[in-house]
Amino acid sequence: MSKKHNFSAGPCILPQEVFQKSAEAILDFNGIGLSILEISHRSKDFVAVMDEARAIVKRLMNLGDDYEVLYLGGGASLQFLMVPYNLMRAENGKAAYLDTGTWAAGAIKEAKNFGTVDIVGSSKEQKYSFIPKDYTVGSEYDYFHCTSNNTIYGTQMKSFPKVDTLMVCDMSSDIFSRVIDYSQFDLIYAGAQKNMGPAGVTLVVVKKSILGHTGRTIPSILNYQCHIDKESMYNTPPVFPVYATLLTLQHLEKNGGIAAAEARNEAKAKLLYEEIDSNPLFETFCQKEDRSLMNVSFQLLDESKKDEFDAAWKAAGISGLNGHRSLGGYRASLYNALPIESVQVLVEVMKNLK
Repeated sequence: MSKKHNFSAGPCILPQEVFQKSAEAILDFNGIGLSILEISHRSKDFVAVMDEARAIVKRLMNLGDDYEVLYLGGGASLQFLMVPYNLMRAENGKAAYLDTGTWAAGAIKEAKNFGTVDIVGSSKEQKYSFIPKDYTVGSEYDYFHCTSNNTIYGTQMKSFPKVDTLMVCDMSSDIFSRVIDYSQFDLIYAGAQKNMGPAGVTLVVVKKSILGHTGRTIPSILNYQCHIDKESMYNTPPVFPVYATLLTLQHLEKNGGIAAAEARNEAKAKLLYEEIDSNPLFETFCQKEDRSLMNVSFQLLDESKKDEFDAAWKAAGISGLNGHRSLGGYRASLYNALPIESVQVLVEVMKNLK
């Protein structure tokens, strides 16, 4: 069976080298005669994996020892809960949130269980078609939370505000895809399955000095400090997803790092957006200035051609192009590992639709 052109939003495409090395490790990890699926998380072989998986993140992000890297379970959705648990004051707690899509709304919902949540900007009434920009965040807040990229609607924050408090960012769908100053954030979290590994592990990068100031009692499993103290092994970590994530980050590092990935991602997005803009049969859901480099959400303007278009892209070996169930249309996810050749195949299908 020929390889598909995988535009899935997540779990998503990963480098072929990662698949190959992961498969080898399932059969025999490091030549020890055991599978990566059965080794102890306390074994020296996996401890070395975890140590390097944490170290490579700080290298790629250019962060110092004042930050800690954690690999946790529960997905980004658990971080919607852990962030306010660890950062919002127990008494008169107050946080500012930017509402830019479904996942931001999920984070807002959880934070409201811990204190006051002010939505400082929202594009909900305009179907999340743009990123709000005219807002300020003062020192009265315990932290500010934003979502850097919105997979469903295809919007992305091109810059981040200057705030007078801690800044937290959910980077699940565009982490390691573009060059940014990661040191402007006090806490970053990301589910691995959208750009850096398989489902089952969540990356958290946190500035250690911001913890322990809430005055609340935090359950140990939800306490960042407990996970820091145990070096991401407070409980049994997701061994295989951590290993596959390490392989993905190593592949990124040796292939030019984030800067090279950004150049490739910009070329892919430019190719697809130019076709959408020039083809009268298609249009995006969002405003041009906020278009995502990672998730291109678009719609077919002539519904009578839907069956023809769907048959054509499937025949071309394209997979995962259907839009999110809440929005419809189509969504092409252009994550780091997607080759530009796959985008060229999609563009050719779109050009041939008459």
